[in-house]
Amino acid sequence: MTGSPESPNSRDSSGSSGYLAVDSGGSGLRVVVGTPGRGGVAERVSRVPVRTGAGGIDPGHLMEQLTPMVRALADETGIARLGTVVVGAAGLATLGDALRAELPGALEREFGVRTVGLVADAVTAYVGALGPRPGAVVAAGTGLIAIGTDLTRWRRADGWGHLLGDCGGGAWIGRAGLEAALRAHDGRPGGSAGLLARAEELFGPAPGLPGKLYPRPDRPAVLATFAPQVAACADGDPVAADILRAAARHMADSAAAVCPGTGNPQVAITGGLLNMGPPLLVPFEEELSRRLPHAQRVPAAGDPLRGAVRIASELATGALTLPGDDTMLSVMTGAGDRSPHADHF
Repeated sequence: MTGSPESPNSRDSSGSSGYLAVDSGGSGLRVVVGTPGRGGVAERVSRVPVRTGAGGIDPGHLMEQLTPMVRALADETGIARLGTVVVGAAGLATLGDALRAELPGALEREFGVRTVGLVADAVTAYVGALGPRPGAVVAAGTGLIAIGTDLTRWRRADGWGHLLGDCGGGAWIGRAGLEAALRAHDGRPGGSAGLLARAEELFGPAPGLPGKLYPRPDRPAVLATFAPQVAACADGDPVAADILRAAARHMADSAAAVCPGTGNPQVAITGGLLNMGPPLLVPFEEELSRRLPHAQRVPAAGDPLRGAVRIASELATGALTLPGDDTMLSVMTGAGDRSPHADHF
């Protein structure tokens, strides 16, 4: 983030208006308050994810969690006034209608906030990884989405969820590994005895696997728990190695779909799949070199919370240069009015 949070006893005695940056994802909320001059001052974490229902992301549930966190941070830091709030939210592009309609007004009523940025988590991941420069970022965790920009518009690829896409993500790798395990159990071609052994160690006898998975509301996360087992088998198991090579191709396909075709764009990967190490990352680097020879591969500078902090700080000072988008990055002022500059800040 823009500077690390300082000691909880560090207080802002100037009374200046601050910003709030929020990262809302599948594992809960992370919240930072700060001022443009000092950066992030203090942070709070909630392990309770914001509910998603028939109307999409629930703005009321978000405010229920956010309000006590913000009040505690105000007491800690002395930043009692918030002029700008940026919320980076998973699912905003497709499930964010209620959030866009209700959250700016709720933040104004509760905290007097006049400027609210609503940002897809893919965009905060991009900004955290690369900052305001052209390129592409692959956000690879349980799911997978790629986002890119030439600084005039955003492009996204995949991120369609574990039933329709997220190709190459953790749930995709885990599902492919479990399929190979069941092939081995049945005696069909394409099976892996090593993956079958690991699946039965984790989930019990193979015939009971559907009953362990299909009823689960957190099925993508459960599938993703098997992805590290695929990586662990890859060195001596050609089936597991082929699954990871296929995942790497999917990841590179998504990066290529969104990466600017001219100039010297940068490409980064962020997210939990980095922890799988060489069995996945080596073929990914090979595929990127083949698909995007004009791009520069760089390590991600930071995570989505860092991206939210940067967007909040730049929005608060009028320095935000990222392209706007109705579903991916929009700014609202006053009582939920969309900024006239939301198409390009």
